[in-house]
Amino acid sequence: MNMAERIKERRISLGFTQEELGEKLGLQKSAIAKYENGRVENIKRSVIANMAKVLECSPAYLMGWDDTPSSNTDTLTDSDKRDIAKDLDRIMVEIRKGDDGPLYYNGVEIDNASINLLQNAIEFALRETKKENKVKYNPNKNKSR
Repeated sequence: MNMAERIKERRISLGFTQEELGEKLGLQKSAIAKYENGRVENIKRSVIANMAKVLECSPAYLMGWDDTPSSNTDTLTDSDKRDIAKDLDRIMVEIRKGDDGPLYYNGVEIDNASINLLQNAIEFALRETKKENKVKYNPNKNKSR
């Protein structure tokens, strides 16, 4: 199965339309259709990473390097996930509130699609930091037996 087929298969198995997946990734439905039809030669790493997160699989699975959709490395508990969601909500409220003015990059105001991508990146960073801290500060608690 190639990457296009894997993207489509994961999207359908999770019950997303192309439009819904596009919204979650900050992309147009037409971009998702191109990815699923294999009409894109080079996909940015950040798009693959975000797509894997939304499609609940590893980037390696999407790329065809791994045959198992889920990485099974998610050691986060439901409590951890709630903490991350709260932190992410707090951060995004501050960003969207814009008390100090709108968010800019290279002198251009960031649009909603870019803010959604920023949110995905922040969530990924929070999740990975939580996982690293669990290993660093509780190395014996999370060992497989």
